[in-house]
Amino acid sequence: MIALTLAEIAEALGGRLVRGTAADVVSGSVETDSRLVAAGSVFFALPGETTDGALYAAAAADAGAALVVAERDVDAGAAALIVVADGVAALAALARLVVARVRALGRLKVVAITGSNGKTTTKNLLRAVLAPEGGTVAPEGSFNNHVGAPISMLRVDEQTDYLIVEMGASHVGEIARLVSIVTPHIGLVLKVGLAHAGEFGGIEAVQRAKAEMVTDLPAEAVALLHGDDPRVAEMAGMTAARVVSFGLGDANEVRAEDVEATATGTTFDYVADGARHPVGLRILGEHHVTNALAALAAARELGVAPERAIAAIEGVTRAERWRMEVLDRGDGVTVINDAYNASPDSTAAALKTLAQITRGGPGRSIAVLGEMAELGEFAQEEHDRIGRLVVRLNISQLVVVGERARLIHAAAGLEGSWDGESVFVAGPEEAYAFLRGELRPGDVVLVKSSKSAGLRFLGDRLGGVAS
Repeated sequence: MIALTLAEIAEALGGRLVRGTAADVVSGSVETDSRLVAAGSVFFALPGETTDGALYAAAAADAGAALVVAERDVDAGAAALIVVADGVAALAALARLVVARVRALGRLKVVAITGSNGKTTTKNLLRAVLAPEGGTVAPEGSFNNHVGAPISMLRVDEQTDYLIVEMGASHVGEIARLVSIVTPHIGLVLKVGLAHAGEFGGIEAVQRAKAEMVTDLPAEAVALLHGDDPRVAEMAGMTAARVVSFGLGDANEVRAEDVEATATGTTFDYVADGARHPVGLRILGEHHVTNALAALAAARELGVAPERAIAAIEGVTRAERWRMEVLDRGDGVTVINDAYNASPDSTAAALKTLAQITRGGPGRSIAVLGEMAELGEFAQEEHDRIGRLVVRLNISQLVVVGERARLIHAAAGLEGSWDGESVFVAGPEEAYAFLRGELRPGDVVLVKSSKSAGLRFLGDRLGGVAS
């Protein structure tokens, strides 16, 4: 974080400096986890679902925190203490102040990314492009909610040229609040899908929430929209910003042509501004072409030469931990661990990739599927659809894990006259026991589920990786 006095912080947060000297300066990292606190850190003692950060204020002070921000007077040891009415709102207010101070220097460019799928992959690709161009701040992992996003924003300083912000949401209004903190130069929308549809209350509500990325952008900003998604394309009429579309369709200003997916990655031609550039994407899965295009479109708006942007993207070997992560066991069996999250769209895309890369190969295609969470009223329909898709893609073996995913197994049986090609097991241990004696050289195993199903650890175990 940039250097600020306690008086400046208290004023920005609308808080009361209970202990500490107003003129003292703080410039350390901002944390909400006391275990991450280092000398000089600012610790926000936020209330949570399972615990209260205020209980760890003293521990944070012992770890070297210079300032504790809490919603009540707490034991903050030797650290300064600011008491605020709302810790989450105070965190956003501090991020707003810091980003505004850095933007006033005239060098910072902000790119914000949202969408039902692909946010983290696109963020990682864009970070790879921008890091060689200048000081770049981007969230680690999926820090994209009302707490994680401001924490990422607070990492900017006077040497930051690019801030990449990932913006997720589970309710209408959350993205709008995040956008109001930073006012992006580029607002990017990837896809409107059924991820979190149960929490939002339907696909129309998801569309409204994702549209918040662009509705308040100023005229001098740019709205990058996935033109192949009709619900995203409609957002062109909801913003004052200049609109640039990307996708595979001919009408897109930035597009991919001649896409070919293989077991080692995906190749395509990047077409923009009357020029064509070959791209060899090492991340597995044809669906990642859209994410690569989004990153290239943002780089284009920021003035990065296409040759440099493409070279950076081609150097990225995986989307993220547990996202289409290829694990080679050394015995001829390949495991694709894609079990960090799962929506109907991402699960369908992963299954199609599995079918593509094993077609005509020496081994079998094996899909290990768990629950797709947070679908609400769509859960039955979408799990049924995935089970039928597995059969239509001619996947060799389906292993369905957990009661909440049982409908996938039932639908697969209804779709085709299978004899053992679909197996239902109660949990990850049973799945491992079945697969351990089943796998043979040449097989490719896809492990896919929402994070809550815990199959990412099964994927690691099958792939011979310590979790």
